[in-house]
Amino acid sequence: ILKERERVIINFLIIIQGKMIKHEFVICAYKESKYLEDCIISLKKQKKKSNIKLATSTPNNYIENLCNKYQIEMFVNKGEKGIAGDWNFAYSCSDAQYITIAHQDDIYRENYSTEIINTFDKYPHALIAFSDYSELINGNFSDNGFNLKLKRIMLKNLRNHDKAYRIKNKRSAIRLGNAICCPSVTYSKEALCDYEPLFKTGFRSNVDWETWERISRAEGEFLYCNEILMAHRIHEESETSAVIGDNLRSKEDYEMFLKFWNRPVAKVLTKIYSLSEKENNV
Repeated sequence: ILKERERVIINFLIIIQGKMIKHEFVICAYKESKYLEDCIISLKKQKKKSNIKLATSTPNNYIENLCNKYQIEMFVNKGEKGIAGDWNFAYSCSDAQYITIAHQDDIYRENYSTEIINTFDKYPHALIAFSDYSELINGNFSDNGFNLKLKRIMLKNLRNHDKAYRIKNKRSAIRLGNAICCPSVTYSKEALCDYEPLFKTGFRSNVDWETWERISRAEGEFLYCNEILMAHRIHEESETSAVIGDNLRSKEDYEMFLKFWNRPVAKVLTKIYSLSEKENNV
């Protein structure tokens, strides 16, 4: 307990002295994604400049050349692999107050950092802040697809930030499915220190959903910015499409629904939820 208090005090003093980086993007890169440069450019174009780092478990010349081109520090994960391992490593690469794990295929609008950090400034004890998003499929942006409309309904109780600390409101956003877009999320390092490693192994599709469920009972807000601040790319090489293709997602969905509902209800919700997955299968 004493060490924890000392850490909090030291972090507070660092912030006061202006030495702690407020916000960083850490790009989680894998193999040779043809969309990686578009992601980097979108982060470089942010109106509110944030430092950018890149983490990878598959270092190669392609990634290294892009890092050199855009002067981005690259970190190589030599530990636990897999989605959870890679995301935890990316998270550990930053000591900033707020961290965004940027997904290599996605694009962030130029006001993402501004809106997210302004939201945190108003609610400094928040756990996470995240935004609405559009889907990017075959080069076309979709802002009002069926899945997006459903998720906005599920997120309704989090629109009022003054009530976003309530456990029932946080859980209402994830009890009927995962309405929180993972790449749109920015994490408060200090607020989540007791939940590290932030992502647990054992899931392939619902790594993020499991995290939201686990931290939903913690003190602090889930801050939903109901403005489209990024675009999530859906394509045939994405992990989402791969998981849907091998039917693993339904098994993981059922396991998640059991955290909120009894078995009969969880089975029904899993079947209904699987219908929406077809929209993400390119």
